[in-house]
Amino acid sequence: MPELSRSQLLVYGAIAIALLLVGVRWIGSSQSSSVPAEPGGITVDAGPGDERRGGARLVVHVAGAVRDPGIYRLPETARVADAVERAGGATGDGAVDAINLAARLADGQQVVVPERGAGADSSAVSAAAGGPISLGSATVEQLETIDGIGPVTAEKIIEFRDQHGGVGSIEELGEISGIGPVTIESLRDSLQP
Repeated sequence: MPELSRSQLLVYGAIAIALLLVGVRWIGSSQSSSVPAEPGGITVDAGPGDERRGGARLVVHVAGAVRDPGIYRLPETARVADAVERAGGATGDGAVDAINLAARLADGQQVVVPERGAGADSSAVSAAAGGPISLGSATVEQLETIDGIGPVTAEKIIEFRDQHGGVGSIEELGEISGIGPVTIESLRDSLQP
């Protein structure tokens, strides 16, 4: 094998260093981690592709019985299940069956994974506490407790939910006959996707 000249060694060395730097930078950019947004434990996903880089992203708050509650950026096509997964998944006490994991996320939405109660239905607890009722798990009886929803409308909402695999937003209720923009606006504080 012929010996390399000093100038060839310098060129090969420079190429090796450049490749090493590119590799280190690529590895550093591919690691998606959560970084503190501010003191107090609130986190914002700092993964690649957020809206500063041109990708459409949603910002959601995941709370309740999850391993790493916080604020996360997710693709605009994300579902509630994606948000729960990004927050480290539900804890052992998390009642994920009480929320609609298939619902589409909306920007600014809060996803709360309730804790399992001793036989208590979390949506019933939410309704009793005066909080919004989940469209993903509400019964006809729970929907009827809301002003502006009677038995017929409650049945239509459940039927719509079953036909479409869930309700991703309050605005989707406008597709149900008898529910218009005024009704949707009046229901906004009483319901959540």
